[in-house]
Amino acid sequence: MAIAVRNEGSKVNSNINVTPMVDVMLVLLIIFMVITPMLQNKVQVDMAKVDNPTAMPDADKEDAIVVAITRDGGVFLGQDKVAVSELGSRVRDKLADKPGKTIFVRADARAQFRAVEDAIDAVRTAGVEEVGLLTQKRESGNAAGGE
Repeated sequence: MAIAVRNEGSKVNSNINVTPMVDVMLVLLIIFMVITPMLQNKVQVDMAKVDNPTAMPDADKEDAIVVAITRDGGVFLGQDKVAVSELGSRVRDKLADKPGKTIFVRADARAQFRAVEDAIDAVRTAGVEEVGLLTQKRESGNAAGGE
């Protein structure tokens, strides 16, 4: 009786199966795509649209101090809601080690002018020399039609 001897070692597959790695990478990509918009440290406001905005690249920096005024008159310093009466002291505390810094104001286009004026006055009484008002560039399609 003959015994058949198989050589199991010759059937080893040396190809790398990359399908699980691709699956994991796609899941990570989707997670990052969903989470990235949530990481913005900005209060959602619909800023005024203008034809010729002034570029203010310092407003996008991580250490920029931004005051946001919402449509309902709420005032935010960064992500924190503050009363207008406290705004000046909070800005003064943030500027203790950075004199001469510009404060940026992001106001909603439909916010009452009085709320924006009060916020700017509070910032100016804190000793801020420069206040930048942030706007958005108007789309070219909207410039031709009248509102």
